[in-house]
Amino acid sequence: MLNQESKQSNFEVPKKMLAQVIRQNRLGDPIKAFQMEEINVPEIEEDEVLVKVICAGLNYNNVWAALGKPIDVIAYRKQKGSSDNFHIGGSDASGIVVKKGKLADNVMLGDEVVIHAGFWSESDPWVLNGGDPILSDTCQAWGYETNFGSFAEYTKVKSHQCLKKSKNLSWEESSVYMLSGATVFRMLTNWKPNHLKEKEVVLIWGGSGGLGVYAIQVVNLLGGVPIVVVNSKEKLEFCLSLGAKAGIIRDDFSHWGSLNQANINEKNRRAEYRKFEKKFLEIANGIFPSIVLEHPGEMTLPTSLQICKKGGLVVTCGATSGYLGSFDLRHLWMFQKRIQGSHYANLEQCMEFNSLMDQKKIRPVISEIFNFEETGLAHSIMYKNQHKPGNMVIRIGNQKSN
Repeated sequence: MLNQESKQSNFEVPKKMLAQVIRQNRLGDPIKAFQMEEINVPEIEEDEVLVKVICAGLNYNNVWAALGKPIDVIAYRKQKGSSDNFHIGGSDASGIVVKKGKLADNVMLGDEVVIHAGFWSESDPWVLNGGDPILSDTCQAWGYETNFGSFAEYTKVKSHQCLKKSKNLSWEESSVYMLSGATVFRMLTNWKPNHLKEKEVVLIWGGSGGLGVYAIQVVNLLGGVPIVVVNSKEKLEFCLSLGAKAGIIRDDFSHWGSLNQANINEKNRRAEYRKFEKKFLEIANGIFPSIVLEHPGEMTLPTSLQICKKGGLVVTCGATSGYLGSFDLRHLWMFQKRIQGSHYANLEQCMEFNSLMDQKKIRPVISEIFNFEETGLAHSIMYKNQHKPGNMVIRIGNQKSN
């Protein structure tokens, strides 16, 4: 059990709840796409629990949901047989278990929990036979591919998604780290033989963002050397204060984008890349990165693959700047480099990362706290890349912080 001292008392759960809802007729800028509505509290299955949400963390996935691009998640779920004509997003949360299905043996009513975003069925034959659940056909990204995420007074999750909330962290701190942190942890440790080893250099794109702030800390914890790329001196100073060894200002270079752009001057692009490479080697003591944590996608992939060391790894978990990645194949085969997709994390990795938080070996990084009514505004700020370094929080419930 998560908390042996929890009382199995009955919690009063209302029939209706407030939620920040996205509907197809208002897809676009998140400030308009998200609207507060009163809807039914969801019913739970035998292996699910209902959680009263106290705080929710923001991630870029629900900017995509608000835009309806690259996928209209409501239409996607309708194709899969869902009758829901709306989307409640949110893939990070802290809260209290208030209802549970009869198969939810790992939790008790009243447990204070952090929710991880891997939504899969533990009865899937792949999982039962020891397969990595994140590769299960039943696996979905909770609060993006599934409905009833964390931007509501109540949410439903698989019971295995509930991890013990640390007494060392506030409700706000507990709500911001699991999605990005566990993703980074898997990217750095799962892809053997290209897992991070002591003294290896790691290039971290967007070091001041949700992924970056945990990547810096995990790389340091594992004995590596984190080098960041950011778009301002202020963000670089922030990353250095968090433990980055050095960094590069992205706007000092102009070679970004797909290799097959019609208006690109290849000679100039190569010259700009060489400037970037020279700067990187200056600040990394002449060492190319063994691992590149890639998530911008279209704008950065050519550089990521080229600068990665011989036999190194470019591991990607997203494409916030565009999905049509390009690269020179010669860098791939001649230098035996590797491009690896990485999607969230399995339960063991989530639990290990959560334990690092509890032990204070990694710390949450909160940039700003918003009220429940400001959910659309917060996502719009993220969409326009105007957010401060770190992770944004939506305060939903009325539970007092630790």
